Amino acid sequence: MRKAVCAVLLLVLCPFLVAQQALNNDSIIKMVKAQLSDDVIVTTINASPGDYDTSPDALIALKQAGVSNKVIDALVAKSTAAASAPAVPDSAAPSTPDASAPAAPLPPGPLPPGTENIGAYYKDSGGNFQPLPSEVVIFQSGGLVKHVASAGLMKEDLNGLVGGMRSRLVVSTPITFILHVPQGRTASDYELVRLHVVGNNRQFQSVAGGLIHESSGSIRDEIDFSSTQIGPSAWQVVLNNGLGDGEFGFLEPQDTASPKTPASSGKIFTFAIVN
Repeated sequence: MRKAVCAVLLLVLCPFLVAQQALNNDSIIKMVKAQLSDDVIVTTINASPGDYDTSPDALIALKQAGVSNKVIDALVAKSTAAASAPAVPDSAAPSTPDASAPAAPLPPGPLPPGTENIGAYYKDSGGNFQPLPSEVVIFQSGGLVKHVASAGLMKEDLNGLVGGMRSRLVVSTPITFILHVPQGRTASDYELVRLHVVGNNRQFQSVAGGLIHESSGSIRDEIDFSSTQIGPSAWQVVLNNGLGDGEFGFLEPQDTASPKTPASSGKIFTFAIVN
């Protein structure tokens, strides 16, 4: 039985492997009708050149021909990667690199496993990325954090209030995060804030136009951070040892249609640093 399966596999794949002929939609349908497994077909798609029609009508035709979603996803991914690859002219002659020229940044590659969806993630001790806990933040007027009450705040000051005294996540620095943001946003739209434990809650100071901090820097709830783009909508953030221990959070940007106002709410991705 195994020999028969191998024979069928060779009969189907030989034309592609020998001639390096580009696969197309008909090739995929032939492999499906030959009852090859999805894993074999996906491996063949990834390893072979392809010229696929990924228009809606073509994808519907593939589905109607019995092609699985797993195979269609691989086909679309292969076609997208080929379309985004920069073309290299045949006449381009190799050139000697200019040692004085700055190195070009590496192009964004595939996102680390587990970070494909929109959200915030941190790298655990095993080198894997895990979701950051998300909590609701309530913006309230008045009730200022006591230890910054004399900071000369504006009259329209607001408090960001997060329930509970501690984040569910405790990390140590240096720590790496990934912010996978909605389309049209960037990492700079997020705010990294220090949370102050007050009673049974965590709070940070804010104003209608943004977070507030003293120019002297002695009290500062908004923390500057740098980020590196690693994908079309993903940025990497590395926090080093300078922050000290405490409660922190990445504040998700508010919808421009519903800015921070008293009694409004939003989302914050929280974590505690203990070194």
